Amino acid sequence: MDPADPVDHAVRAWVHHVGPGLYGVACSGGADSMALLHATIAAAGAPHVIALAIDHGLTPASAATAEAVATWARGQGAAAVVRRVTVARRASLEAAARDARYAALDALADALGLSTIFVGHTARDQAETVVLRILRGTGPAGLAAIPAERGRIARPLLALDRAAIEAYVAAHALPTWTDPMNADHRLTRVRVRETILPVLRSENAQLDAALCRLAASAREWTAVIDAAAAPHARFPIDCAALARMPIAIRKRAIALAVGRDLGAGHLAAIDRLVCAPTAGQVALAIPGGAIARTYDRLERRVPLTSSTSPRVAPVGHAFRTWQAGDRMRPLRLRGRSRKLSDLYADARVPRDVRATAVVLTRTTDHAIVWAEHIGPAFDVRSDLVPL
Repeated sequence: MDPADPVDHAVRAWVHHVGPGLYGVACSGGADSMALLHATIAAAGAPHVIALAIDHGLTPASAATAEAVATWARGQGAAAVVRRVTVARRASLEAAARDARYAALDALADALGLSTIFVGHTARDQAETVVLRILRGTGPAGLAAIPAERGRIARPLLALDRAAIEAYVAAHALPTWTDPMNADHRLTRVRVRETILPVLRSENAQLDAALCRLAASAREWTAVIDAAAAPHARFPIDCAALARMPIAIRKRAIALAVGRDLGAGHLAAIDRLVCAPTAGQVALAIPGGAIARTYDRLERRVPLTSSTSPRVAPVGHAFRTWQAGDRMRPLRLRGRSRKLSDLYADARVPRDVRATAVVLTRTTDHAIVWAEHIGPAFDVRSDLVPL
């Protein structure tokens, strides 16, 4: 480890910030993620690192690349998991792949009890995302682009330029694997990277840094709006109270309450619903469900699904929904007992998600040996972990 190297310095700072625990590193085999994986092993120690290789199955070599990444990580003394995901075939293949990837990472974090997952986004990714958001017609919150930290996801390399990554890879002679989709001009991000950004850089050689400053500034402004919107950003929403707020706060409260990206059209329609005169019940369809106003209460309706397979407990164990007052000794805390409610809060698991979370208990003493969104308890056999 070289304390003066920007990659080593950035990753070491994040490991210090997160503290002791089990680190997952999402690794595709590209230069960014390989540099991140190598630096995390150096900073946290190989026994505390799990390489997470997600195989999207979109190219002929994707499975072989994921296995190669896992093999390299194991050769460094770290653990590795390969997960194949199914990418929905929809208008934006890139967005579908991203959704499938983060769903898999979230599931692995729950199953393995990861304290955090490092993802290898860099300043180049941030600059590309800002331009993509501008092309889409985003608002100020969208200009904030990629956050350095959200829940258990952290991006230690987000402030580093490509030169720092390439220098690190060369200095440590790291193997890298090229994803052919990074040259596929059917993808908007590839066209932005190879066509639009080079033209913009001819006007400003420091364009990437400028776009990253714009994202940072937008995030600062958004934080102020979020603080004002937060008291109104939980369903059910009091329409009368929210309607008295400035429109920027109203729309941001709606976006925060929904918890996912909504287009300007959806936000405007929901805002009109909030400000409309009270009149029975009116519903609006949004991605993933609907928003319904009943008199002065605005609620979110999520359709029920039957896609989740029933869980089968190991012999001598049983599944149940967690209850107030439940405690466990999670692996990430090395056996220290805490209330599950506090663990969920620390992991930033939304209340509506944690409400249906399940735990696995021993039938002999009813001790919790695994909890959804938290992972296994301390000193639990690996074959009891529901992957």
